[in-house]
Amino acid sequence: MTKLLSRNRHLVQRLGFTFITLVAVATVIPIVGVIIFIIYQGGSAISLEFLTGFPYDGMRSGGILPAIVGTLYLTIGTAIFSVPLGIAAAIYLSEYAKDNQTTRLIRLAIINLAGIPSVVYGLFGLGLFVLFLQFGTSILAASLTLSIMTLPVIISTAEESLRSVPQSFRTVSISLGATRWQTIRRIVLKEALPGILTGVILGLERAAGETAPILFTGAAFFLPRLPGSPFDATMALPYHLFVISTQVPEMPIQIQYGTALVLLVFVLTMNVIATIIRSRARAKRQW
Repeated sequence: MTKLLSRNRHLVQRLGFTFITLVAVATVIPIVGVIIFIIYQGGSAISLEFLTGFPYDGMRSGGILPAIVGTLYLTIGTAIFSVPLGIAAAIYLSEYAKDNQTTRLIRLAIINLAGIPSVVYGLFGLGLFVLFLQFGTSILAASLTLSIMTLPVIISTAEESLRSVPQSFRTVSISLGATRWQTIRRIVLKEALPGILTGVILGLERAAGETAPILFTGAAFFLPRLPGSPFDATMALPYHLFVISTQVPEMPIQIQYGTALVLLVFVLTMNVIATIIRSRARAKRQW
């Protein structure tokens, strides 16, 4: 009887592992297929002129340098505004705020904000930053809008990472004479860094690939020059891809997929950098 039960458990375990493996393969294969298809269609468009030149002939020829630079500016601007504020909010909710009805409502609101469609954030940014604060259609207005959109993701993941650090770390640090802030800055933040980086990269990747928020606040259809200040409008890869795919007639398909490939590489590069930093931080963990 015991042997029969043991065999049944092993059989159920094998079936479970097999099912999970099939689901994982079924999830990964389409993703890999999409990447391979984009590389196959757009690889021929990648050249030095394409990456460093300016578009011309109605954007049917030339390069996409203004869109690459604009995407980089928007991502950096989003990080400048959202990362410090998001981590600070996560520290307050995790380390200082009391567990009461108010903080629970705040956490619920943050989670709900993460699910709001990006076009709503774009309209909000248009009303607040472009019109009310009179920043105009600019990198600054677009970066602030994207920052508001990415804050819920950064706050939620950073808070969970901070709360996952064992309480004994805090107790030992304070018992040795460190203040609460010294404990958070030197111990808790250091140990929670891998999880915080995950949230930051997820937020910035979403910001780098969004079209609707920058459509209302900072993106330009075409610019023959690079932006000179935060108050200038800019081209951006996701909006440029939308424009050349839907608004420009007789656009070569290679340029469309080439632009998509550059955007994909941009996002994957952010992932690789974050993975390296996260791996090094995890290697230094003490738990």
